[in-house]
Amino acid sequence: MILAIDIGNSRIKAAVFEEYNFLDVFIFLKKDLQINLQNILITHPKIKNIVVSAVSDLEKESFSSFEKSVKIHFVSHKDKFPFQNQYATPETLGIDRMVLAAGATLQFPKQNRLVIDAGTCITYDYIDENDNYLGGAISPGLQLRYQSLHDYTAKLPLLSLNAPENRIGTSTLESIHSGVVNGLAFEIDGFIDAYKEKYSNFIIILTGGDTEFLANRLKNTIFANSNFLLESLNQTFQYKIKND
Repeated sequence: MILAIDIGNSRIKAAVFEEYNFLDVFIFLKKDLQINLQNILITHPKIKNIVVSAVSDLEKESFSSFEKSVKIHFVSHKDKFPFQNQYATPETLGIDRMVLAAGATLQFPKQNRLVIDAGTCITYDYIDENDNYLGGAISPGLQLRYQSLHDYTAKLPLLSLNAPENRIGTSTLESIHSGVVNGLAFEIDGFIDAYKEKYSNFIIILTGGDTEFLANRLKNTIFANSNFLLESLNQTFQYKIKND
C-alpha cells in the first residue's frame, strides 16, 4: 500500500492506494500532521511507502519519527517525470504543478492537456500531446480574492465564499460575491477558450479544493476531479519505481 500526501499552503490531503486503486482519503490541518499520520498508519497497517508533495522542505522534519516503520519519499525536481520540462526556470516550478503535469501525461496520453488547480492560488499548467510541459499561469484563488478586497480597501468587508444569485449585484455584498465568483469563472473560461483557439485534441482537467464549487459555473466541458493531485502523486511514484 502507498500513502500519498499533498501538503498545500493551508491544509493537507492524503489518500491510501493499493497500486492504482483509490481506497481512502483524509483532509486535515498542517498542525495536525503527526497525529493524523499516526492514525492513518494504524488504520492501514499494510502501508509500506509514503510519497509526499510539499510546498516547503521544512515539512520533512515532521516525518522523521515514522522513518523506521515506512519508507518516505519526497518528490523533488531530481525525480524522473514522464514529460520534458520546457519551463524557462525549471527550478522554480512548484512540485505540485509538476506532479499534476505528470498525472495528466500518464492518464491522458497523446492529448493536449490543460490542468487547472483551484486552491489557494489558481494554477494553469499546459502539457502538449508530445509530452512537453510548456508552462501556464498563476492567479489568486477565491479566498485570496475575498481577502484582498478586504485588506486593500478601506470599507469592504471580508466575506466567506457564497454563490451569487445574479451577475448584477444589487448591494455591496452581492457585488463582491459576483465579482469574485463570476470573475474567476470568466477567467478560467477565458484561458480555456484561448488554448482551444490554438490547440486541438484537447482535454481540460479541473482539480483542487474549489473544484465542485466552480465546475458547474464554467461553460466549457471539463474533467473535474478534486483528488486528481493525489492520484497524480501515486502515478508519479509508480512511474518512478518502474523507471529507476
